[in-house]
Amino acid sequence: MDLLDAPPQVARTLVRGVATGFGRPGASGSLPARRVVLPGVEQDVERLAGFCAVTGGILADTLPTTWVHVLTFPLQVRLMASRDFPFPMMGMVHVANEMTLHRPVRVGETLTLSSWAEALAPHRKGSTVDLVGEARVGEDVVWSGRSTYLVRGARPQGDVPADREPGAATGDSRQTGGAPQVEDGMRVTGHGPQLGVWRLPADLGRSYARVAGDVNPIHLSALSAKALGFPRAIAHGMWTHARALAAVQDRLPQAYTVSAQFLKPVLLPSTVVLRGAMSRRGGELSVTSRDGSKEHLSMQVTALP
Repeated sequence: MDLLDAPPQVARTLVRGVATGFGRPGASGSLPARRVVLPGVEQDVERLAGFCAVTGGILADTLPTTWVHVLTFPLQVRLMASRDFPFPMMGMVHVANEMTLHRPVRVGETLTLSSWAEALAPHRKGSTVDLVGEARVGEDVVWSGRSTYLVRGARPQGDVPADREPGAATGDSRQTGGAPQVEDGMRVTGHGPQLGVWRLPADLGRSYARVAGDVNPIHLSALSAKALGFPRAIAHGMWTHARALAAVQDRLPQAYTVSAQFLKPVLLPSTVVLRGAMSRRGGELSVTSRDGSKEHLSMQVTALP
């Protein structure tokens, strides 16, 4: 166990992870067996309010599901930046995210956060690995999350699991080089009725980074994104995820699992459309281009029994 007394500084940890990434064993290596644990986490309400403002949510007495992901994200970065993590952070692409809100989490509750790596598996384009997060209140797990990353290249031995067939997407990533590639095989919602139109400014990535801590340069400016192979800055996939859930905040189940697949990246500035349907039993959402020809995010919400 890696027991922390303060959250890791994401920017500093990212720099260290990139600097120490050369020479890692890749698919032939093994994942670290330890958990990173941060107890005694209380909410910075001002920062939470900023997150809600940037993602279109309403500040309430319970935490957005995606906000708990933001809290666990520095622990994930610490794991990926460590020398015993087999893959270099450069080129890791966030292809999918799943979160379960086991019950509403109140702003005043003190959390114990943890993160670990598991499920190193072959993928037809390389390897996938899951960074898992958990939030507890006392002994009770109140939130759990799983971020699946793809690393192109060599893959570990074994058959490709059926649940690893979704292709690479680049809506949100630790990727720091190479133009985005979009693969087939992703589950999509089939779009559905239009729920909203969002006009995204060029500085959206910087606004989200200030409250979420994800300072990957592909999101921060056109200049830094072009240096890494992108035509313009791209929106954080987790911003798109959070914005979509915030748009249906009053219709979400009390407890639910949400699965998201990151498809084509959202270039900034741009205009995108939220489509789909949501009820207290769950639903499906997608974020598309204005004309619906490109799908950026596909999401499924299922109420817990």
